[in-house]
Amino acid sequence: MADTPNEISVRELRLALAGTLNNVTVRGRIIYVTNHGRRIAAIVPVPVAEQSEQMRG
Repeated sequence: MADTPNEISVRELRLALAGTLNNVTVRGRIIYVTNHGRRIAAIVPVPVAEQSEQMRG
């Protein structure tokens, strides 16, 4: 993975998608996807996403 355990580059994500999704699903981790060192997206566990949607109303 990239600089920190909770970040992965787009390139690395292409190679390690299954493992990354496992980290998110089983371990409840939030993983930030980076492009040229900049965070561009996050992969979050479903409960986190659902809670965010509920808070938005």
